[in-house]
Parts: sequence; C-alpha cells; structure tokens
Amino acid sequence: MLEDLFKMVKDRFNEEQKEEADSSALEIPKDLLFKCPRCQNVFYMDEFEKRKKTCPVCNYHARLSAKERLDITVDKDSFKPFDENMVSLNPIGFPDYEKKIKSMQESTGLKDAVVTGECTIRGYRAVIGIMDSNFMMASMGEVVGEKITRAIERATKENLPVILFACSGGARMQEGIVSLMQMAKTAAALKRHSEKGLLYVSVLTDPTTGGVTASFAMLGDIILAEPGSLIGFAGPRVIEQTIGQKLPEGFQRPEFLLEHGFLDGIVERGSMRDVLSLILKLHDTRKCYGEFPQETSARSFDTFGKKKKQKKQKNLTAWDRVQIARSSELRFFSFPIRRGRFKRI
Repeated sequence: MLEDLFKMVKDRFNEEQKEEADSSALEIPKDLLFKCPRCQNVFYMDEFEKRKKTCPVCNYHARLSAKERLDITVDKDSFKPFDENMVSLNPIGFPDYEKKIKSMQESTGLKDAVVTGECTIRGYRAVIGIMDSNFMMASMGEVVGEKITRAIERATKENLPVILFACSGGARMQEGIVSLMQMAKTAAALKRHSEKGLLYVSVLTDPTTGGVTASFAMLGDIILAEPGSLIGFAGPRVIEQTIGQKLPEGFQRPEFLLEHGFLDGIVERGSMRDVLSLILKLHDTRKCYGEFPQETSARSFDTFGKKKKQKKQKNLTAWDRVQIARSSELRFFSFPIRRGRFKRI
C-alpha cells in the first residue's frame, strides 16, 4: 500500500513537471526556420529566401512556385499573361478529377500547372512559360499543352524568342491519351517556330521527367539546367529492371548530363536572369547581320591573316547558329553557351 502511494505521488509530480516544462517551452513559428533536406543545416527563412531559396552550405536549390520564378526572372511589371482562365474539362471522365482540380486551384491560386505570357528580361522581349510543381506536380494535361502551344505560336507570329522553365512529373494520367497528344502538339509548334529562325531556350528545373522530357523540354536550341535537378524520362529503378544493368551514380543529374552532351550549361539560380538576358541580347543582335557565315571565324582566315572568300547562307535557324557556335574548330570567338565547355556559369 505504501509503495502504491509513493508511485502515485511520483507520477503526479512527474506530470506537473512536464506541464510546467511544456508551458515554459518557446513556441517557434513554422515559417521562421528552414532545414535543408540535403545537408540538414538550419537557417532563418528570411536568409533562405534572400538567396532565392538556395542553401548557402550545399547549394541545394528548392523548388519555386511560378510566381516566385517570375519575380526573380522578368523585369518588374513587364509580364503580360496569356490564357489566364483556361481550365480542364475532364476529357475522359476520370472519377473525382474535377474535385482534384478545384482543390489544386484553391491551394495554389492557379488555373492549371503552367503560366505563360510575354515579358522583358533586362529590356529584351520574350515569350515565357513557367511550370509550377505545386499543381499536381506540374503534370501535362490538355490545358498545359494548349497554353504552351499557344504561347509558342504567338511568339512565332510576333518573331519573339521563347523561354520555357520545365518542371513536371510527366503526362497527366487523369487525362489519358489526351495528355499524351500534347507531346506531339508542343513539338510541332516548336518546329514551326524553329523554321522561322527563332530562338527557343529550355531551362530544366527539379524535377523534369516523363512526357515533358520526351517532348518540348529537350527540344531547345539552348538547354540549361539548375544544379541538382532530377532530369530523365523514367525512374532509375524502372530503367535498371528493364535493361538489367546497374546505372552510374547521378546519371539523371545535370552534371552527368552536361558531361555527356545533353545540356549546354548548368546555371545557378542567382545567375539565371543575367544568362538569359545575355542570350537574348546575342540573339537580338543577329537581326542586324542579315546573313550568317556558314564557316566559322577561325576557318575564314588563312595563315597570313587574309580573309578567304566564302559563301554566305541566308535564313539560318537559331539551331543552325548554335551548331556553328559549338563547332570545335571555333578558336577566335566563343559563344557563351557551348556544349560541355564548362559546368557552371
């Protein structure tokens, strides 16, 4: 009986101590600190956001919303959106798809997973598209494909370059074959844009996978990527099971892809606006030339410094110009983005 009494008093004392500790504990707001998922270091959220959501220790690049991406990329008050009110109509009658779309619209403030429009970047006009992973992992359905296609067609009509920030889990399964049709539609629009000699810059962010990778994301005249992004078609486990081989470490990361010729450059988020404006500036000056030499500058000079006569080819596309700039024989002049030339800008 005495032991029971002692135990009861002890339990009661421990409970009181716990209540006092709980009441005196500091309540830390959820948005005060950020813990990096890669290096596990903790920082003030204000510092993290000032660095455009990149980790100061390991350079981890967190995912951005479409609005956040616009704010750090385009000139202030220059963005003019296209097709703001376009929404999906559940083309194959997938159960509860309308409820899912409505829920995503309320939580993100977006109509669908991509924002398109015209803007200026340091004064240079361009048509831009930004995918938002907060909306169903930016999966590509009929609305995403249609908005991107219309933006490209508008750029083609107005002779403007296109910049697309890709970020997607792939085609949207709730729309079945309709979502897969968007791959061909966006690719065809880019083909017409290219045939007119206009520039398309693709920026791959985390993650860029599935049908988006297999269509417009990898069709850029210049293809850039943010550090550490996941880029591929299928997941590593699926690929390993299919081919029966062990895959190299990091084979779906930008550093590996750059080394093997799939990318033109890895650009830090803090430098992205400067790099894009430089590309647009170089592309804009080409309009003044009228003609672009088929041979590189290095080959156009003989050993005595005399310029050789050469035929000039008209109406080269942006992709033709990029190929000329990437030529391994180019010695006298360099283009800012050359495949495998460097790893970071």
